[in-house]
Amino acid sequence: MFVKAAFAMRARAVESGDQAYGAVIVRNGDLIGAGPSRVIMKNDPNAHAEREAIKDAQAAMNRTDLSDCLLYSTSRPCQDCERAAAQARIARMYFGRDAADGGAPQLR
Repeated sequence: MFVKAAFAMRARAVESGDQAYGAVIVRNGDLIGAGPSRVIMKNDPNAHAEREAIKDAQAAMNRTDLSDCLLYSTSRPCQDCERAAAQARIARMYFGRDAADGGAPQLR
């Protein structure tokens, strides 16, 4: 279910002319953050879908600690996005159509 939401964000990114990536943040079975890639639209090389979803969830929860949250992404996050997830204390990452378990994010 949440993988579909991540792919919906990917579709939104593509429709707006951006890179084909999407991500969502889930807490206790509720979607609390979502992000399509906005690298091209914002002219910002850091506006990856995962980081956009993290920022969206942090704003929605009014806190930076997302240790009780999961990240679902359309593809394996890059090292910078994994680092951002680790800094936000995301509990676990899942990626791809099959929601492969990427484990807990690592600071590399």
